[in-house]
Amino acid sequence: MSSPSNVADSPITDRHALVDYLARGGRARADWRIGTEHEKFGFRLDDLRPPPFDGERGIEALLKGLTRFGWDAMEENGRVIALLRDGASVSLEPAGQLELSGAQLETIHQTCCEVDSHLREVRTVADELQLGFLGMGFQPKWKRSDMPWMPKGRYKIMRDYMPKVGSLGLDMMTRTCTVQVNLDVADEADMVKKFRVSLALQPVATALFADSPFTEGQPNGYQSYRSHIWTDTDAGRTGMLDFVFEDGFGYERYVDYLLDVPMYFSYRDPGDGHKQYVDLAGQSFRRFMDGKLAALPGQLPTLRDWSDHMTTAFPEVRLKQYLEMRGADGGRWNRLCALPAFWVGLLYDDTALDAAWDLVKDFSMAERHALRDGVPKHALTLPFRGATVRELAIEALKISAHGLQRRARLNKAGTDESIFLVPMIEAAEANLTPAQRKLALFHGEWNGDIDRVFREYAY
Repeated sequence: MSSPSNVADSPITDRHALVDYLARGGRARADWRIGTEHEKFGFRLDDLRPPPFDGERGIEALLKGLTRFGWDAMEENGRVIALLRDGASVSLEPAGQLELSGAQLETIHQTCCEVDSHLREVRTVADELQLGFLGMGFQPKWKRSDMPWMPKGRYKIMRDYMPKVGSLGLDMMTRTCTVQVNLDVADEADMVKKFRVSLALQPVATALFADSPFTEGQPNGYQSYRSHIWTDTDAGRTGMLDFVFEDGFGYERYVDYLLDVPMYFSYRDPGDGHKQYVDLAGQSFRRFMDGKLAALPGQLPTLRDWSDHMTTAFPEVRLKQYLEMRGADGGRWNRLCALPAFWVGLLYDDTALDAAWDLVKDFSMAERHALRDGVPKHALTLPFRGATVRELAIEALKISAHGLQRRARLNKAGTDESIFLVPMIEAAEANLTPAQRKLALFHGEWNGDIDRVFREYAY
């Protein structure tokens, strides 16, 4: 995927520059890379509460502690809010969920080494601060009012705007965690095919990774409550993007979609040398290009504004200068490696991509929506075409495994990347999601004590 550091600051006045920006993301196959991101909940070991930003045991202290491993601290208004190192970053979600945005890597073997190294570094510092970290899709114990807020300007704007457009947006911000993978495209035609396949199969990933069955200490009736939350966050920037399957879809149509997504902010220097977030929530990027925003009179957007704006759309699959797979709950260590393996196997091998397209090409719009709407509650047991999502998942996993085997990217032991699919294959064959495993423990040996999840599933 293309680096955001390449985004220009020159003003833009028409959509052609926006279309061209997306098109410039195309890469030769030899240059295709894998970028994996994952989020996790922090908690204090003594009382299991999420740590605040400030204080000796706070999130900022953790970030500062990680700098011993060669991370460079990034500040906003004098506070450390992110870290950078070798093309990767560690950043904060609104309630302090810690996110690793991995470097652009060539193989899943490298991805798993990166995840392992990151979690060891975090564990080293967290142990000193008496903190722990948990990978799940939704905060299993604490109320929204118990969650802290991080001092990032964009989150203040989003926090004020979210309740105007949905009832669960603040839960999305403060109580969810995901794992996602970012993958490259060769050109527009390749993008279209990969977008359609990944959008149609995103509910399968949601089902396989379903791991958010608890709310405030009790079962919530869902297997992926995180996925359900997106259905009532902001309809103007979420969903299954039916237009992706229409004839003629390409970069221009996606730009038009983004231009219709209301803005959140612009990150600008007001003239004193210190950038700040300007609240543009609900405003039109089209009017921005006409210089008609009241908050920024006469000012025009830059490609950096456009790059920021693209990150404020939250469909199941998101296009930037690459494609982002956004359907999975956060989870345990081995699943952080399994998700990129699943999608790389499907999308980075031509034979697998053709087979995956054959699997989904006749799905109707109604069927795609039924899958997306049904898997948060039913996951693998959701009925589909005379069978269930489980059978669809098993077929997709077979295609992915064969794609990874043909890629033949081997580790030092001579093993290809399909080894990372094992947790997903086992879940599909057993017809048992991570959520169902935790529910069985909750109703069984945990005796209804949600605190056990923090002790037994922490990284």
